[in-house]
Amino acid sequence: MVEIKTDASLDAMREAGRVVGMALAAVQRAAAVGVSLRELDEAARAVLREAGAESPFLGYRPQFAPTPFPAVICASVNNAIVHGIPDGYRLHDGDLLSVDCGATVDGWTGDAAVSFTVGTPRPADLRLIEATRRALEAGIAAAVAGARIGDISHAVGAVGRAAGYGIPADFGGHGIGRRMHEDPPVPNEGRPGRGYPLRHGLVLAIEPMFLAGGRDAYTTDADGWTLRTADGSRAAHSEHTVAITDEGPRVLTAP
Repeated sequence: MVEIKTDASLDAMREAGRVVGMALAAVQRAAAVGVSLRELDEAARAVLREAGAESPFLGYRPQFAPTPFPAVICASVNNAIVHGIPDGYRLHDGDLLSVDCGATVDGWTGDAAVSFTVGTPRPADLRLIEATRRALEAGIAAAVAGARIGDISHAVGAVGRAAGYGIPADFGGHGIGRRMHEDPPVPNEGRPGRGYPLRHGLVLAIEPMFLAGGRDAYTTDADGWTLRTADGSRAAHSEHTVAITDEGPRVLTAP
């Protein structure tokens, strides 16, 4: 069931989104060669604590997962696409890191992700990251009242395919509000003019994820969570929580 939010609810979601933005900024500031993924998770936890926010990630257990998620961020390195569990791995020079984070404030949730490089970047990684950013911007631009989910999906997918990147079919964006994952799903490819209609008060997490090798295939680690490119190529992921309004798309997870 799709919940259409009131304007007051959108303002409340903006407060949750603001915390997400602050947490992701704190993680980016802390990320450096030699820093562990677990230390980055602690940086995000500190922001959530200070804001009085809860984590929708911590303890989350969807149907596919063998165990509850043990952290407040997903930290996916190099060939990990999404859902990486923060552990003792210490960042190396040239690593590509994708970080996903959520926050719940007064019962409303925000969700966003960012990809960046640590130390000396590889040019190919910068192109991949930039493509996910452009795809996110294209998806947000398509998130207007009167359009449909397929318009967002088509805008995102067109950027990735034009750049020659793979797109994992089974994972994409989603509705969001009182829970992190709500209807409707927002695939990263689709046909324009198709799918659920966009109207004022609908809130979506739009999240392109691209695979540098050009193949769509992925594998799942033994932890049951971490998705990796099947060909070992690198991956990047960008995400914002976006409200559809009559005045245009409103990004709720901007800093």
